Parts: sequence; C-alpha cells; structure tokens
Amino acid sequence: EVQLVESGGGLVQPGGSLRLSCAASGFTFSSYAMSWVRQAPGKGRDWVSTINSGGGSTNYADSVKGRFTISRDNAENTLYLQMNSLKPEDTAVYYCAKGDRVTADYWGQGTQVTVSS
Repeated sequence: EVQLVESGGGLVQPGGSLRLSCAASGFTFSSYAMSWVRQAPGKGRDWVSTINSGGGSTNYADSVKGRFTISRDNAENTLYLQMNSLKPEDTAVYYCAKGDRVTADYWGQGTQVTVSS
C-alpha cells in the first residue's frame, strides 16, 4: 500500500523559512519522480515542484522559483521541500505526490503552511 506522510508545516512570519518532509513507503521510491502540490483556501490544487527519480532534475512553478528547493533522499525514502522567503500567498495545505504533474497517482494527507505576521 502506497503511503505518503507529510510533516514540517506550521505558522511562520513573512520572509521566514520552513522545511517540509514526506516519508514514502509501499513502492520503490527511487524509481519514481516525486512532486509537491499545494491548495490554498478556496482554490484548486496547484503544482509546485517536481524532482526526477535520481534527483538530478528539478522543475518549479514560476511563483516559487528561486525561493523553494525540492530534494530527495532515496536511501531514506524521503522527499523534501525547503521553502525560503515565504510570502502570505504561500499559505496553503502542501501535499507530496508520487509522480510528476501529469502522472501523479497518490497524494499524502497534507501539511498546513500558514504565512502570517
């Protein structure tokens, strides 16, 4: 059974940083691209970033480029999202997903990120 468990969310002031983690199990983590998506209050789910299976290629939404960094540890079956220079508009529930923005087929339960002073 595929399981994706996010952690690391919380309340942070504008300009602050958070690091999200996603612990994966139930599939061969190192064989799949992985992604982060987010859903702001009252809005649809938006793609944030994708990393390929080996970790050597990454892609970002324009809204987070230069501020967020996706990474993975295939030995630990863990996906990360380092978020710096956070803005109020980054407030959302963040989900990790197995696959890229086209092939994603499993999502975690999400972790809340709130950026507010």
